[in-house]
Amino acid sequence: MGIKPLSDRVVVKMLESEETTKSGIVLPGSAKEKPQEAEVVAVGPGAVVDGKLVPMEVKIGDKVLMSKYAGTEVKYKGAEYTILKQGDILAIVE
Repeated sequence: MGIKPLSDRVVVKMLESEETTKSGIVLPGSAKEKPQEAEVVAVGPGAVVDGKLVPMEVKIGDKVLMSKYAGTEVKYKGAEYTILKQGDILAIVE
C-alpha cells in the first residue's frame, strides 16, 4: 500500500454493493446507494490527546461499517479509496 494515513485516519476500500434487489430488479448506477461496508487497507498511528498516543481500534483487514457520507474519496494508482477518521467508523463486522 502506498498511502500512509496520518494521526487517527484510516484508508478503506469500499466493498461493492449488490446491483439487483431481492426481487430481481437490476439497479442502474445512479439508483444505487453509496455502500457503507468497507475493508481497512491502511491505519494511521493514532491520535495524540493531552500528550498521550491513543491507539487505533481497527487494523488492516478489518471489515467495517462507516457513516454514509464520511471521508474523502481518492484515486491512487487506478484504485479508489476513502480516507476517513476513525470516529467515522461505526462498527467492525465480524
